[in-house]
Amino acid sequence: MKIFNGKKFAEKILLDLKKRIRREKIKPKLAVILVGDNKASKLYIKLKKRAAGRIGINLALYKFGQKAKEKDIVRKIKDLNKDKSINGIIVQLPLPKKFNQNRIVGMIDLSKDVDGFLKKSGSSPVLPSAIYLVLKSASKFFKGKKILALTNSDIFGFTLKDFLVKKGIKMKYLLRTSSGVKSNLKSADVIISVCGVPGLITGEVIKKGVILIDAGFPADADRESVEQKASFLTPNPGGVGPLTVALLLKNVYLAAKKYGKYS
Repeated sequence: MKIFNGKKFAEKILLDLKKRIRREKIKPKLAVILVGDNKASKLYIKLKKRAAGRIGINLALYKFGQKAKEKDIVRKIKDLNKDKSINGIIVQLPLPKKFNQNRIVGMIDLSKDVDGFLKKSGSSPVLPSAIYLVLKSASKFFKGKKILALTNSDIFGFTLKDFLVKKGIKMKYLLRTSSGVKSNLKSADVIISVCGVPGLITGEVIKKGVILIDAGFPADADRESVEQKASFLTPNPGGVGPLTVALLLKNVYLAAKKYGKYS
């Protein structure tokens, strides 16, 4: 079984970015908005800040408490949209339930949406891009293969499907709460899981030789049992995660080049 080394893959991207930023003498800047006290979100931001600092990208963090008002968060985004020194803006997800996630994220200027979350964004969507790179690492041939993605939302499922289809890879997605999930998993040649539900995928529900891409946080796959059957596996942590950080920072760099005052 092949284990995907996300850290090694991401490091190549980061080192290339570092060279470009130094050579071109630009100063990309990313604004990150954190709302609430989610431990996983804090960890993600810590990893992003560490990677950004290593390659010459400045990361500015704007914190809002659990009791913050939505209008104040929106106002901050509008201010950042106008700030010419800011090349990218992300809202760290998930947001506390009382906030309208789509409205808040939707306020980000398309040229600064470096997560690629919005329709007609100026950047490629980060997680779908990472998944595509992992797929290319796993195999060069997907024609006739059944590729199945498990997601928590139709929004992400459609975004991923649309992105991969444009790359020439056909797939279908199912919400993890849909009926028939187990039977679909059992017949899939490639499984992409982005749910964050521990133990969602075990060796019992996959077939021998499956390519398994676990992009959930926490991990969806029970590694001990799936290792006995999978031919390719992304470890979690250490698989898709580092790659998404590297691709996010690449989008910040590209936004600085294309839209920023340094272009």
